[in-house]
Amino acid sequence: MKTKRYRLSPVYFAVIGAVFFTCSAGSTTPSSSSTQAQVPQKEAQAPKAKAATPQLEVFRYELADLADQLIPTVVSIQTEATVKFNNFGFFGDDLFDQFFNFGQPKQQQKPRERKQQGQGSGVIVSSSGQILTNNHVVEGVDQITVTLSDKREFKAKVVGTDEQTDIAVIQIEGEVKDLPVAALGNSEALRVGEWVIAIGNPFGLSQTVTKGIVSAKGVHNRGITNYENFIQTDAAINPGNSGGGLFNLSGELIGINSAILSRSGGFQGIGFAIPVNLAKSIMNDLLKDGKVNRGWLGVSIQDLNPSIAKALNLNPAKGALINEIFENSPAEKGGIKAGDVVRSINGKIIEDANDLRNTVATLRPGENAEFEILREGKTLKLKINIALREENNLAGAAPDTKDNKKEQSGSLWGIQAAELTKAQKKEAGLGESSGGVLVASIESNSAAEKAGLKKGDIILVANHKPIANLKDFDSSFSKDAKTILLLIRRAGAQSYIVLEK
Repeated sequence: MKTKRYRLSPVYFAVIGAVFFTCSAGSTTPSSSSTQAQVPQKEAQAPKAKAATPQLEVFRYELADLADQLIPTVVSIQTEATVKFNNFGFFGDDLFDQFFNFGQPKQQQKPRERKQQGQGSGVIVSSSGQILTNNHVVEGVDQITVTLSDKREFKAKVVGTDEQTDIAVIQIEGEVKDLPVAALGNSEALRVGEWVIAIGNPFGLSQTVTKGIVSAKGVHNRGITNYENFIQTDAAINPGNSGGGLFNLSGELIGINSAILSRSGGFQGIGFAIPVNLAKSIMNDLLKDGKVNRGWLGVSIQDLNPSIAKALNLNPAKGALINEIFENSPAEKGGIKAGDVVRSINGKIIEDANDLRNTVATLRPGENAEFEILREGKTLKLKINIALREENNLAGAAPDTKDNKKEQSGSLWGIQAAELTKAQKKEAGLGESSGGVLVASIESNSAAEKAGLKKGDIILVANHKPIANLKDFDSSFSKDAKTILLLIRRAGAQSYIVLEK
């Protein structure tokens, strides 16, 4: 049974004005002369409560009706896991055992086991009992019990999990049919300030409903998951809400509640939900392949800060700046170059580097995606054949300058540069034929120091011109220029910085 989308009455949005109008029209203020007149006094009586207006009667049940429809689509999840631990305390659970373990090396003592219970929430996404929840709710558990809103209980099994986004899909075991299913919305269409309601199982309080608004979108760099693009809300979310639904006022699921920002462990007005578009993409992969197949472009990227945007004549500063192209990658084969700014993918506007990373990850390997890029002031459109992302990391080390005996160039913008040796190129992950110069020292309080350039950095490009050696370096830097855009390599990764006078 698929849950139909719900539409709030227009009265809901106009009722506040109606209430004020009604209260204003019904109020009276006695004149000063009437209060001075001598009138027979009567025994004071409590004012009678007025019947609610029709407008208020409708408003009273709008959210309640919506909640009634959505609550059956959200389930409570109870889990049980086996936890191993060593009990070395003198007053342990078993003094007899402690006595006979006396003198035995701790590492040889047999680990104990105990059962640990957990709880969370989930959202029904198929009438046959598939449920969307968080990975951290079901990760590593031995047993899962699902409780429906009508109090029926079922055992469930894990279909697939994705730690990178904290999404999991579980399946009710046994024969079930015609379960109420949440209608999946479009989280891209969500607006900041839009009203939302959260439904879940906080502290074991099943089918709890809270309301709030969308406080922010695209929240990332919180250290919660590897791929972050959270919806932030002030709808109350507490322990046990994880995996529950965040719904809009049309009754559509627009997020999976996942985490809170708190100093106390309880709700403090900031909760995070995984956008349903991302959750749906992960779910489809897990159901089809049992794993997530992420797209890979093969680039190093960074955000456009105001200085870089100014140097590139970009307004507004939207998009992701390409720092480096990996060899034999889809980006290299498709014609993307270092210094390009990705503005959109398949018509979707790219806000920043995190948005680019998340968007590419949702593309299907083998898909031909259209990239709109900005290169030296010109807009280009490129077709890129997306590859499958392998989950490995690129590492590198900053070059050591101790053995660099080459003659250094003069001071330009506070930079003392030197030629690169073969050993330094190899250590930095560069080929022997690669260009670049080494930053040997930085003058105190110079433009280079203020921009964040460091000793050991390698300068590869200056103002879109490749730097092959010290001669190129000297000719590329002008003392009359007000800004210089540099592409540098540090610790195996490349990034852009802007020097400003």
